Amino acid sequence: MKADKIRELDGTELGRQLTDMGEQMFRLKFQMKMGQMEGLKKYRGLKKDRARMLLILRERELDPAKAQAAEAAAAAAKAKKPSRRKKKEE
Repeated sequence: MKADKIRELDGTELGRQLTDMGEQMFRLKFQMKMGQMEGLKKYRGLKKDRARMLLILRERELDPAKAQAAEAAAAAAKAKKPSRRKKKEE
């Protein structure tokens, strides 16, 4: 995931994604210990994405103005998304 996309997410979403990544990394690490090496490339990518997310959370912690800007960007992005609901035909 690119850093720009991560910066658009709010703190709760980042926390949820970090938790999910931790679980995925655990599963991949377990598979690699069992001798299945298919997950090595994915594991490395997850580690890098997790590090990016932690870096952005730390940036927000050190500079509250960035956190407010990120929340505003996330709200604007949610407002721009078109609704995926289909209109009922009468």
